[in-house]
Amino acid sequence: MNGLIDFKQVATQILGFLILLWGLRKWAWGPVLGMLETRRQKIAGAFDEAERRKTEALELKAKYEQDLRGIEAQARQRIQQAVTEGQQVAAEIKVQAQADAQERLARAEDEIHREREKAKELLKQHIVGLAVRTAEKILRQNLDDKAQRKLASEFIDEVGAPQ
Repeated sequence: MNGLIDFKQVATQILGFLILLWGLRKWAWGPVLGMLETRRQKIAGAFDEAERRKTEALELKAKYEQDLRGIEAQARQRIQQAVTEGQQVAAEIKVQAQADAQERLARAEDEIHREREKAKELLKQHIVGLAVRTAEKILRQNLDDKAQRKLASEFIDEVGAPQ
């Protein structure tokens, strides 16, 4: 068996293989493993950055949803204020309309009172005229018109005076 295996050649091959492993480790595996580690760190950093951005996006989403709820609440509040203001304006218009109606009613009553007084005065003058003519016929004397009216007016004032 000694003849089949050449130990010198096997030792040379083992020594060559060990030198090859040492060389590969120093010049090939080190840089390859370094590149792989750098790539792994870069990918891990990208995942961390993606997670951070995802968290920021969720926070922004929550903030925007809260802002939206606030805006909706403000809109509801403004609508409620507008309704309240509308009701106040309607109440003011109603009060103003009632005041205008009362004022018109008072003016109408005043006008009716004045017209009544005019009618009374006209009736009084008519009665004075009738009384003068009647008295003239009865007495058959002619007083001047001014004196007759004065006498009739005094008579009506006495008759019309409250007792």
